[in-house]
Amino acid sequence: MGEVLALVEARLRTALGEPDARAAVTFLGTDRIEVLRFIDGDLVRYATLGMSASPMADPTAALADPVKGPRAELVLTVRAGLADTDKVLRPLAVLASTPQVEGVVVAPGASLDVGEPLWPGASFSSVLVAGSGGLVEDLELDEPLDPVRFLPLLPMTPNEAAWKRVHGAQALEERWLARGTDLRDPLRGSVSLD
Repeated sequence: MGEVLALVEARLRTALGEPDARAAVTFLGTDRIEVLRFIDGDLVRYATLGMSASPMADPTAALADPVKGPRAELVLTVRAGLADTDKVLRPLAVLASTPQVEGVVVAPGASLDVGEPLWPGASFSSVLVAGSGGLVEDLELDEPLDPVRFLPLLPMTPNEAAWKRVHGAQALEERWLARGTDLRDPLRGSVSLD
């Protein structure tokens, strides 16, 4: 476990630079989740560290495989200085612990909801999980371990989350793209969904 997390942290540092802050959260019955903060010009990036320590298990499986299975960490990017986004540390740790707590596999296209604003004044309480391979490359591990995927999180307003449930993740992403939505704006409102 420790070896995997050391490799994950090294990959994050290679892709994003040195973290300027880190915080750790431990929930009862779960492994410790850290959230690292990276400053990149006018952007701030938050990355989880700890979610990939164990593979995510299929909730329908009778027994969780301690070695094989998908592994991931979460990455959130927002514009710096517009909102108190550092308060997202606990919600991010909650999202990163969902595979352990709820037995779910976090994958691209999934919606994750924390039930409260991601940071003070945010119009988002949920995120859309995007595909890996962009900002931080997947980390290949020795066989038989699955690679660690670094999954970007795209904050969704309640209206966007409801629309996504009906029309799907791809349709929402296309709507954002067609409307030129700045998904990094921590103060943005809902995209037009009519």
